Amino acid sequence: MSPKIPVQAQVVIIGGGIIGCSVAYHLTKLGWSDVLVLERKELGSGTTWAAAGLLAQLRQNQEMTNLAKYTVDLYEGLEAETGVATGFRKNGAVAVCQTEDRRKELLRAAAMARAFNVEMVEISTKEDGELVPGMNTNDLVAAFYLPYDGVTNPIDTTRALAKGAKIGGARILENVRVTGIKTKDNAVCGVSTEQGDVTCEYVVNCAGMWGRQVGQWVDVSVPLHAAEHMHAVTMPIEGLKKHFPTVRDFDGETYFKSEGDGILFGGFESISKPWGMKGIPAEFMYTELNQDWDQFQPIMDCALKRFSAMETAQIRHLSVVPESFTPDTIFMVGEAPGGRNFFVGCGMNSGGIQSA
Repeated sequence: MSPKIPVQAQVVIIGGGIIGCSVAYHLTKLGWSDVLVLERKELGSGTTWAAAGLLAQLRQNQEMTNLAKYTVDLYEGLEAETGVATGFRKNGAVAVCQTEDRRKELLRAAAMARAFNVEMVEISTKEDGELVPGMNTNDLVAAFYLPYDGVTNPIDTTRALAKGAKIGGARILENVRVTGIKTKDNAVCGVSTEQGDVTCEYVVNCAGMWGRQVGQWVDVSVPLHAAEHMHAVTMPIEGLKKHFPTVRDFDGETYFKSEGDGILFGGFESISKPWGMKGIPAEFMYTELNQDWDQFQPIMDCALKRFSAMETAQIRHLSVVPESFTPDTIFMVGEAPGGRNFFVGCGMNSGGIQSA
């Protein structure tokens, strides 16, 4: 049965991924109870659901680091607040260096981390191997440990944020597709949906890879594009530590995290594969793209090099999903220029979970 659409709300948030639900949650914390989230399918079913759920605290500047640190603190207490399990764990992270140049880069990062009050220390490769049993360290020149990084379950965390927003008075409706935005005197004044119109004072574009299209409704440029992102999950591996720290091998463009009794590993290729040039299918929901093992090969090569067990481990699943990226890999957050009361929270560049 279709949800009943209210005729009015102070704020309408377009998109019920982790960003949209977080915006609703935080608005209610600030006392804004007349908040409406409209999700075209199900919460988190666009791209949120397929994320790896890594939570890294150190970012490229003080402001982004503060945001990432706040996210970890928020997720840590979200289950107790809402009663919804999030899968959060503060399991730490290890960044490994295959070259001396990479070590110099991470030494600079560690100095920046100290300035930002993030713990990041250089450790020996022996200590690295003890933190992550089964990882090959023979080719490494150094490693760095961040004990307070973490992981979370993206869909469960989204549902917890949604629950928190509802507790604060927000309304969240699924299976409601927004078809347009109304304006008057150069300011937004409502949205149109397939089930009727809603009058509002503010609109927040949290539509993810649909964000560019939503921006076009009010002549706002939202420069983002979807690209394929891949990660694989192995079958259980005997002797693997249950919750080992996340491993980031920047030289190998690959990350590793514990997933059940196996390993989830993925990465970011030097040359990405764009997707959605002809538009996004109308029924897109929990959608995976065609597997491309050739594109995934550099990541697989790093995995075979970093974990000996990968030689015989069976791949349970290769997940290929689109995520939206901006040209400069910087978030688009805030009120859009050229009009009034139209806000954007898009283009998270595969960092939406850690900064939601």
